[in-house]
Amino acid sequence: MSADAKPVSATRLVMAQEMTPQDANPAGNVHGGNIMKLADSAAGVVSIRHSGRHCVTAVVDRFMFHAPVFVGNLVLVFASLNYVGRTSMEVGVRVEAEEPRTGKRTHTNSSYFLMVALDDEGRPVEVPKLVLETAEDRRRNAEAMQRAIARRQRKKK
Repeated sequence: MSADAKPVSATRLVMAQEMTPQDANPAGNVHGGNIMKLADSAAGVVSIRHSGRHCVTAVVDRFMFHAPVFVGNLVLVFASLNYVGRTSMEVGVRVEAEEPRTGKRTHTNSSYFLMVALDDEGRPVEVPKLVLETAEDRRRNAEAMQRAIARRQRKKK
């Protein structure tokens, strides 16, 4: 592994936060924006760990909710790098809600964040290469490359 490369495992993150009445929307469920903020924060930490730079969110791809999150749930956010370009990184984020009394977990959503590393003047800066260690890393990387191609094609239109 070269000095300018980092493995996926070096930056992977798991965050957990209990949802309280402050997190509720008028319907009594957890506000989706709170979940989005947690996911964005996790993606930010992963990209900063990898690049060693401040990073910003450039694109949020496919943020779909599959199930509600309730007050009292423990929200678990799993984030890891899928793909690294020249200045950008795709971070995959999976969110699960856990009922703490029973331990039952529900997958509430998955999303992809395209993060861009910035230099001290706020300009995009090159990031280290990504070392794929496992078959799962390679699968996620291949799928992320396809999403990167699709994003570029959409941008051209």
